[in-house]
Amino acid sequence: MVLSRNFIWGVATSAYQIEGAVEADGRLPSIWDTFCRMPGAIAGGDVGDTACDSYHRWRDDITLLKQLGVDAYRFSVAWPRILPTGHGPVNSAGLDYYDRLVDELLAEGIEPFVTLYHWDLPQFLQTAGGWASRSTAYRFAEYAAVTGGRLGDRVRHWTTLNEPMCSAWIGHWEGVMAPGIKDYKVAIRASYHLLFAHGLGIEALHASCAAPPDVGLVLNLSPCEPATPTADDERATRVADGHNNRWWLDPVFGRGFPADMLETYGIDLPIRPGDLATIATPTEYVGLNYYSRQIITSDESVPVLGLRQVDEPDRERTALGWEVHPAGLEQLILRLAHEYGASKIYVTENGSAWADHPDTSTFEVDDPERTSYLERHVGACRRAASQGAPLAGYFAWSLMDNFEWAYGYQARFGLAYVDYSTGARVLKSSGNRYAALIEAHREDWEHTRSAARPAPGRRVTGDLPPPSS
Repeated sequence: MVLSRNFIWGVATSAYQIEGAVEADGRLPSIWDTFCRMPGAIAGGDVGDTACDSYHRWRDDITLLKQLGVDAYRFSVAWPRILPTGHGPVNSAGLDYYDRLVDELLAEGIEPFVTLYHWDLPQFLQTAGGWASRSTAYRFAEYAAVTGGRLGDRVRHWTTLNEPMCSAWIGHWEGVMAPGIKDYKVAIRASYHLLFAHGLGIEALHASCAAPPDVGLVLNLSPCEPATPTADDERATRVADGHNNRWWLDPVFGRGFPADMLETYGIDLPIRPGDLATIATPTEYVGLNYYSRQIITSDESVPVLGLRQVDEPDRERTALGWEVHPAGLEQLILRLAHEYGASKIYVTENGSAWADHPDTSTFEVDDPERTSYLERHVGACRRAASQGAPLAGYFAWSLMDNFEWAYGYQARFGLAYVDYSTGARVLKSSGNRYAALIEAHREDWEHTRSAARPAPGRRVTGDLPPPSS
């Protein structure tokens, strides 16, 4: 075992995907409530109105966490529950919900990892310009201060933004996520303001939390590889890496925005004095969400970027057609450590959707594909850690099946199966396997500590050896 004794095992969810109760206790609509009503936006016409009903069944969620034996639970708070119009009067009932959840998690020995923004922008702010407007970044800082001021006496671990690439590119360029805009110039402005909000959010949390917070940014990154060794494909792959990875990493690590991507996009950023320093405000960690790699080929018919992703045949793929490539996770962890000098890394999401077939009476699911995916990606984490990467934890996506954005309820990523007609939750075989992996890690370290414990009268000095694999 090469993972550290203090390695954190967890699972992740997000507010809009699990909570439901979209009109309860003063919550007002988010951009996802609006987007779900757009014809054809969501598979099957699904909406997140009920989801897993975690707003009412959060104790059932904690029961699952205890069954898994995780150290931590990564969840997001819903901006439109706390500041329903995006700013202004605070909705105490919304904060009370998260107060109760945090207290119960801590009572059960489970560390809360709180994400401030997992895509559910209050619709009032979208109407006022959304992420294309600089003012939204300041509203985010206000929201961070309110939330940190209420929960920051107990919550130590915070994420400002989850996957700003999806918010900007998929929500404003491709238009297949909320708010459903298809304008790359708007998308680039949104990307800039999201990163500016991240920096402002760090400052707000450090100012408002009663205890020193551990704050990070969560990015979804993908290794980009050329389909062929031709110069055109190599060039296209460099652009793809800039678009998906460097555009987000470089400014956060103080390198500014990549010059080659500014040339590719061909528009000026709305930079003001001091902005780049704010965006590069030091974080305590970087969160990595990983699902698959990208194979890239040049295609000048594609506007702006001049490339497209190639789906090579004969690759193992999930039910969503995403290639299963554990080596990519190892590669990204090492890149963050060696190229960017990240001092602490969490894998904050990693998971897979498969065609689950529950028992009709018990809803139990035997899901060997997900179990294999989980084992191989945990193995990639171990390999990265063995090469010196400062990997501090792994969070599986997801605790349970939920509303998977544009895929609706058809895509199931959970370690627990959810019967959406009743809300019942049952651990799948992959969930039981994850629990076993966690327990084995703890037992290995306990065995090592016991083996290294000195006999009576004997004094041992120096560091304990790492446990054997």
